Amino acid sequence: MLGLAGCAAKVKQEDFNDEMARLREEMQSDDRQLAGRLDSTNQAVTDQTGRLEALEQELQAFRSEYTVSIEKVRGLLKFNVPVHFEFASSALREVDRPVLDRFASVVKEYYPGAIVTVEGFTDPAGSAAYNLRLGQRRANAVREYLGTAGGFSAEEIKAVSYGEARNRQAAPGAKGPGELGVENRRVVLVIDHAAVAADQGTAMR
Repeated sequence: MLGLAGCAAKVKQEDFNDEMARLREEMQSDDRQLAGRLDSTNQAVTDQTGRLEALEQELQAFRSEYTVSIEKVRGLLKFNVPVHFEFASSALREVDRPVLDRFASVVKEYYPGAIVTVEGFTDPAGSAAYNLRLGQRRANAVREYLGTAGGFSAEEIKAVSYGEARNRQAAPGAKGPGELGVENRRVVLVIDHAAVAADQGTAMR
């Protein structure tokens, strides 16, 4: 009987040791998985920080090179770009194409999938109805250029007109022809980046 009892005790000890070894392996496996997730999270944070720093440098260079002003408004970035039009014209000037190319590269690199809205404006010469149509033609011209040269799809870029809206005139009351009122004959480019930021935040979690 003592022999059988000793054998049973040995079996129980071996079972106990096996169970402890299994538990240790599970804990080590969990630790490795947790460490892997932490490494991935840290890398994602590092990558995101690097992209934000690169974006800030890119925007600063954009401001300096083309005299662009940028406003942040409730999930939107408004780019007041030096893209202007001749009096009563919606033709895009050759001199203004490089700034649009630069804008397109910034959006594609840092805001992929964002919605861009081109806002068209006029000086106050002419009727309000005429200027609303002219502002739309100007916005359409820039939208078409960005679609062709910048590679934006129809879903990624919109065009709207504010015509001669007084509260949006860069030089209140100034109007053409010639260089008179040229500050008002313009477009503003708006990036809706709120949805993109939300998607990036979800991906980080």
